[in-house]
Amino acid sequence: MLNPYLPREAEIVERIQESATIFTLRLRFTDPDHQAQYRFEPGQFNMVYLYGVGEVAISIVSDPEDESICDHTIRIVGRVTRGLAKLQAGDRVGIRGPFGRGWPLQAAEGRDVLIVTGGLGCAPVVSVINYVTQRRERFGRLTIMQGVKHADDLLWRERYQHWSEMDNTQVIVAADKASRDWPWRIGRVVELFDEAHIDADKTIAMMCGPEKMMEVAAARLLREGMTANMVYMSMERNMQCAVGHCGHCQYGTHFVCKDGPVFSYNQIESLIGKVGY
Repeated sequence: MLNPYLPREAEIVERIQESATIFTLRLRFTDPDHQAQYRFEPGQFNMVYLYGVGEVAISIVSDPEDESICDHTIRIVGRVTRGLAKLQAGDRVGIRGPFGRGWPLQAAEGRDVLIVTGGLGCAPVVSVINYVTQRRERFGRLTIMQGVKHADDLLWRERYQHWSEMDNTQVIVAADKASRDWPWRIGRVVELFDEAHIDADKTIAMMCGPEKMMEVAAARLLREGMTANMVYMSMERNMQCAVGHCGHCQYGTHFVCKDGPVFSYNQIESLIGKVGY
């Protein structure tokens, strides 16, 4: 059994600059046996360790059936991520994981899938979108709702355009502030639910982003007739040990690192939006 506290060495195969402050590292474990055995679920995360600096929890955005690489999209927000941003192909990092509970993709098969995300924190659901679009026959209608503060904050514009052209797929993208070449809506994404085609009886919702946005979106979905156990959220907290020991990510009686980061709304309805949780 692997020691969950011990990082395994991984080499950067490719570095992709997504925006001024966001980049993707494509990683491969240097131990081929560990690479062959490594498995994860969309929605889980790794602890990415920068030698001599520290580690940070990062969502895994690659496809779980791609056994050759493991992608992490990272936003520069602190000391560790600033250091990771300086790395290039051939450099090495440590990886602990995967940790946490991912999205309920088996429960989603045969159902319509609604993705709601806000701000820059879209990586946890991008893995779901990629998973569904590459296995389209297993799922019903796919609705993707993405909101950003400013048009320049939207990553992967070409992906959203590609997704919007797929069969049985609806894409709704909104920005609070638009740029001159902005092709989508203006406003908050939670104001655009009237445009979404949601069949409450057969839809499963998965969302991430600012908690207030998710709280408002969940309330709207419940008014539409969805049940709380069919609405899932990826929560973000200060995850340091990733195994539920340090207590930094305690959320009520839960630990986000091991009981989440994905929770059904009925699990956290009494906690979300409350100060101190």
